[in-house]
Amino acid sequence: PYTTLFRSTGHFSDPRLPDYPGRDEYEGHLVHTSSWDTAYEPAGKRIAVIGNGASGLQIVPQLQKVSSHLDHYARSKTWIAGSFTGEELHRGPGRTLPPQDPEAYLKHRKNLEEASFSRFSTIIKGGSTNAKSKETFTTLMSNRLGDRTDLLEKLTPDFSPNCRRLTPGPGYLEAITQPNVGYISTPISHFTKTGIALQDGTTHDYDAIVCSTGADTTFAPHFPIVANGVNLQTAWRPGPGPEHQPGFPDTYLGVAAPRVPNFLQILGPNSTGLGGTIPHAIETQVTYVAKILRKVSTQGIRTITPSAQATSDFRAYCESFFPRTVMSETCSSWYNGGIAGGRIHGIWPGSGTHAVLARRDPRWEDFDYTYRNEQGNRFAWFGNGWTKKDVKAADGEKDLNFTPYLKVESVTGEVDLKVLHEEVV
Repeated sequence: PYTTLFRSTGHFSDPRLPDYPGRDEYEGHLVHTSSWDTAYEPAGKRIAVIGNGASGLQIVPQLQKVSSHLDHYARSKTWIAGSFTGEELHRGPGRTLPPQDPEAYLKHRKNLEEASFSRFSTIIKGGSTNAKSKETFTTLMSNRLGDRTDLLEKLTPDFSPNCRRLTPGPGYLEAITQPNVGYISTPISHFTKTGIALQDGTTHDYDAIVCSTGADTTFAPHFPIVANGVNLQTAWRPGPGPEHQPGFPDTYLGVAAPRVPNFLQILGPNSTGLGGTIPHAIETQVTYVAKILRKVSTQGIRTITPSAQATSDFRAYCESFFPRTVMSETCSSWYNGGIAGGRIHGIWPGSGTHAVLARRDPRWEDFDYTYRNEQGNRFAWFGNGWTKKDVKAADGEKDLNFTPYLKVESVTGEVDLKVLHEEVV
């Protein structure tokens, strides 16, 4: 028997509250958007929202409608994009339902996903598409903010669109212009028993503080994974000492790790390309992993590990790719683990389609193997030369279909020669 560890904990499964002094002394309602308390009633309350990532931009418009006052704390500037799927597809009252006819729905779905796949060129540094995006987002933000040019100045970053993950925010810009909303970019000093103190000495009291402050984005495991003296939980995190070497997530094609046999990942470091959808990325990564598991389970393999050289070559490719993109500019994002200008480990070095093609077929030569048989012979799984069908035929059983390659299409000339002998005999 063999054991394989399959990690699929996702990108943002370890939410982090901000580590400000006094946080534990705050006596109001403190919650992270990833751990929302559905029993809490925000109506009529004074509320602070910290963070302007995706969840921050999404929750502010909703809380603005019911709170007596809301302050949005945004330490970093960010581009606000339009909805990726079109503004008419918003959720809630008035939502336009997708077509119900299968053919029309297929066309609708393809239009949405084609638009996502086709936007890869927007990350290329100095490219015309990125420049056009900057112009489009500036116009969108200006139009929605109206005469609030003070907010436009506070929001507009000096880095290019897509340096950070684009954050569509339907209703967000309109919400922060409302009279019951304050936009605060002054850095937070500490929490108090009743609210937040800023570095300029001012304090603000709140009934609730909502933290849209993201998650652990080192992409290191949340639990120890140990093999051959290496613990990925510490080895993939920056820090002093040999236990933090290499200090970043060093993977083979985003799905495996050197020196750690039988370890596979979904949505790991450098695994998903820009463009396309997360469900599609997951499905294709699962398909790749399934091919590995099929080989291991049928060919007597005890361990499978990506070679150090193959991993090093993939890392070298990553390091040569990202400097050509706007992701290498000085901004903090989950792409770089929150380190402005840092190493990009959150995304595949290429487009979503590029990632699918690169992992379509495993490169078996990139792996090191050990085998279950005592001799370590890679062909021990050949057995005694008989197949199960051969045994059944020797026992007189009929209609075993030794010839699945013989088809009616072979006679009519319609057979697909590309896959004719791909079927299992």
